[in-house]
Amino acid sequence: MTTSTLEQTSKPALLISDYDAQAFAAHALSSRRALASVIDHTLLKPEATRAQVLKLCDEAARYRFACAMVNPAWAATACAALAGTGIPVGVVIGFPHGASLTTTKREEAEALTKLGARELDMVLNIGLLKSGDPSLVEADIRGVVEIAHDNGAILKVILETCLLTLEEKLLASELACSAGADFLKTSTGFSTSGATAADVSLMRGVAGSRCGVKASGGIRTLADARAMLEAGANRIGASASVAIVDALEAK
Repeated sequence: MTTSTLEQTSKPALLISDYDAQAFAAHALSSRRALASVIDHTLLKPEATRAQVLKLCDEAARYRFACAMVNPAWAATACAALAGTGIPVGVVIGFPHGASLTTTKREEAEALTKLGARELDMVLNIGLLKSGDPSLVEADIRGVVEIAHDNGAILKVILETCLLTLEEKLLASELACSAGADFLKTSTGFSTSGATAADVSLMRGVAGSRCGVKASGGIRTLADARAMLEAGANRIGASASVAIVDALEAK
């Protein structure tokens, strides 16, 4: 990536999107089933037990969530539980800090896709981004994109927006898009704060229709989900998925 490209990437003036957030939000909020289909039902607590993972998978199949998102240690369990349901398993990579070696992230992606995971959420290397090494950040992402796509999986890149400046958010979004990521994602949910509508809007502005935007971290209510969808998210990550969907039906 050239210096001029980097300078352009960091300018808010580039935020021009042909993505229709209002239309997508209206459809997603039109029914319980439609809303469930854009939510990653998530359980990433380190203390999560096998019983809790199996409960998550059962709920994912019954509600028809976009996927069941778990930690790597539970990938095989979740894949077995959801076999034949049509609901994919999502797994995190380089989580939650993103500071693993690229080779480690690639090996993790390879192993998890072989177990059956079809959605991978990786944390970008935040330290490299802040060190002014965008080419290394992009290479790190591209390396995992290649493994994911070669094995029939999609890749979401977690920016951890709460740790980034405005220019870093813009640059990270552009690097992830350029590297072939399928989604930009706001947060791990394990740092200083989670998703904001402003960050989702900014990320959608960079992504346009090139890739998706996943809002994750601190989304606990239907109002939270609505705000993220209207800001430009087309995927939501939440552990309160059942309560969010049930709240829509109650309304």
